[in-house]
Amino acid sequence: MYPLISPLGDRAVRMTFGDRLTEKANDSVQAAYSRLDHAELEYISEMVPGYVTLTVYYDPLKAPAYNKMLHQLKNAAKAGQPLESDFSQKRHLILPVYYGGNKGPDLEEVARWNSLETEEVIKRHTGATYRVYMMGFAPGFPYLGELDETLATPRRKTPRKKVPSGSVGIAGPQTGVYSVDSPGGWQIIGHTPVRLFDAGKEEPVLIKAGDLISFKSVNEQEYEDIFHECEKGIYRPSIE
Repeated sequence: MYPLISPLGDRAVRMTFGDRLTEKANDSVQAAYSRLDHAELEYISEMVPGYVTLTVYYDPLKAPAYNKMLHQLKNAAKAGQPLESDFSQKRHLILPVYYGGNKGPDLEEVARWNSLETEEVIKRHTGATYRVYMMGFAPGFPYLGELDETLATPRRKTPRKKVPSGSVGIAGPQTGVYSVDSPGGWQIIGHTPVRLFDAGKEEPVLIKAGDLISFKSVNEQEYEDIFHECEKGIYRPSIE
């Protein structure tokens, strides 16, 4: 019976809500995270939600006896069963993307690998609504699903030393957006001028686990206009 709770060293436990990635399992992760956060258990120092797991870090000097703590965690999470109220704040963000050219140098490779025209790759990539299953790899980097299986493409054989922040990529069955400049091996098909991570802001991360993301194809002029608005700090992505 989920969640399964297992020790992770002497300062953390891992709560598992499924044996494979499903929306139901991920809903349970997000619900447990929300409820434990609101429970304000003083011994919890940090929580890290994953695809089907929630890692809870705790202070052993403040925590009760181990078995009692496990009981409290499971009770506070209510076995991870989501209620409608847990998702009342779920957002749907629309990110503008300029596909191809020097902003999406691997668009043609993705098209070639999947025997598609580049226009069809763009159509299929923008035609889906993606769920943010988890954050990771870098601050503000969202792991999105489900990618149309006809767009799945292996990572590059040779990773790039620097992938610009805002780059939209595909790696196997996943799609995502680079939130900071970093090395990377994802196939880059486009770029959004919207900043996903800004350390200078009070809320530095734009996207959160549980959000919904859609991509909107824009032309070069639209991209430049939005880029300048982002630089001035006046652009706000559409939120439904």
